[in-house]
Amino acid sequence: MSGHGEAVPMRSSAAGPLKGEARVPGDKSISHRALILGAMAVGETRITGLLEGGDVLDTGRAMSALGATLEHHGPGAWSVHGVGVGGFREPEGVIDCGNSGTGVRLLMGAVATHDMRVTFTGDASLSGRPMGRVTDPLSGFGTRAEGREGGRLPMTVIGAAEPVPVRYVTPVPSAQVKSAILLAGLNAPGETVVIEREPTRDHTERMLAGFGASIRTEHGEEGHVITLTGRPELRPQDIAVPRDPSSAAFPVCAALIVPGSDVLVPGIGLNPTRNGLFETLREMGADLSYENPREEGGEPVADLRARYSPDMKGIDVPPSRAASMIDEYPILSVVAANAAGRTEMRGVKELRVKESDRIDAMARGLRACGVAVEEGEDWWAIEGCGAGGVAGGASCETRLDHRIAMSFLCLGMAARAPVGIDDAGPIATSFPIFQELMTGLGARFDKMTEGATA
Repeated sequence: MSGHGEAVPMRSSAAGPLKGEARVPGDKSISHRALILGAMAVGETRITGLLEGGDVLDTGRAMSALGATLEHHGPGAWSVHGVGVGGFREPEGVIDCGNSGTGVRLLMGAVATHDMRVTFTGDASLSGRPMGRVTDPLSGFGTRAEGREGGRLPMTVIGAAEPVPVRYVTPVPSAQVKSAILLAGLNAPGETVVIEREPTRDHTERMLAGFGASIRTEHGEEGHVITLTGRPELRPQDIAVPRDPSSAAFPVCAALIVPGSDVLVPGIGLNPTRNGLFETLREMGADLSYENPREEGGEPVADLRARYSPDMKGIDVPPSRAASMIDEYPILSVVAANAAGRTEMRGVKELRVKESDRIDAMARGLRACGVAVEEGEDWWAIEGCGAGGVAGGASCETRLDHRIAMSFLCLGMAARAPVGIDDAGPIATSFPIFQELMTGLGARFDKMTEGATA
C-alpha cells in the first residue's frame, strides 16, 4: 500500500532515444525553506517555481496551521503572509508531514523555541524513521519531545518557554539537523552556533541572509562554523525557486544510459553543495555540459545537457562527496550498473535511515535484475554490466520511497527486459509530473495489476 492511497504497480520497458527538454519541478529543499521562512517574516513573501508535490504542500498546510496565510496564484506561484519570528500560534490539530523527513525535521526546529505543544505525524514510512537526531540537539534550547519508542512519530514537541541559544557540533553531516537548529535559533536570544566537520547543502544559510538575518559562516580548526544571531525581524522576499537537481538526476541519468538520447534540463540549480552527482558522472565519462550559466535568487543556475554515454567506467566515489549527493546514490547505482567496472560508494550510512534503507532496497532490486552488488553498513559497490548489459526482468520493492521507485523505472529504460515496481504512488511526494515528463521524452511506462511480474 502507498502512504497516499492504493498501490500503483508500474513497469518500465526499453525506450527509444530520450529527446527534448526536461522541465523538472522546483527544488524541494528550497521550496520547504521558502514557505517556512516566509511564514517567519513580517509581510508578504512571493514565491515562483514552488514544487507542488505532496511533501511541500504538507509543509504549506503546516504553515497555515501555525498562523501564516498562504495564497495560490497559479502553477508554482504562491504568496505567504508571515507572522514574524516568535509569532507562531499553537495549532488546533495534528500536523501531518506525509512522507517528508525534511519537512518534519525543519518544522520541529521552527516550533522548538515557541511556548506551545505541537504534535507531528506522517505516513508509514516517515513514522518508522527516528527523530532523535533532531530532537536531541533541540533539547539544548530547553525543548522537550515525547514520541513512540525509538524516538518515532507520532511525536509531540513541547517548545521552550524561555529558550537559550546552543552551540552544537553535528556528529554526522546533515543539512536537515543543521537547518532545524538554525530555525530554532531564530527565536532564541543571543548567538546559536552550528559546527560541521563537512559542509552540507547551504540553502538555509543563503535564504536566512536573504531574509535579513544576521548569519556568518567561517572555516576554522573545528570545521565549518555557522553563527546566527537570534530574534531578528525577517524581511519578506520575492523568491524564484530553481529547478531541483535531485529531480533532474532522473532524466539526466536515463539519458546517459538509453542509446541515442539527448536531453536538456533548463534552469537547474547548481549550488556547489548539491552538485556531487554531476561531478561524479563526469568522472565516470558521462557526456554532460553546462550551458548559459547564471545566478537566480542567490543560487547558481545553468542549463544542463546530457547525452547517451556508452563508454562510462566505474569509479571510487570519495566519501567527502556524500553530503553533496546523498539523495542521488540510488540513481547513481543505476548508472553504475550500466557502466563498465566497479563503482564503490563509501561514507553513506545516512542512506540506511532515509525514507527507506536505500542501500538494502537498491541492492536487492539490482541483484534481482542481474547486477552484482556488495554492501556494508556505510558502503556499497556495484559491478557494472556495461552499456546494455543489465538483464532486468524483475519486479522491485520500493518501500514507499519515491527515489527508489524512480530509480528502478529508469533502470527499466535501458535493461534487456522490463523492470517493474510495486508502487509508483510515492513519486508524487517529490516529482508529481515524473511520468508525464519522462514519457514526453520517450520513456515507456505501463501500469501493472498487483502481483504481476515484470
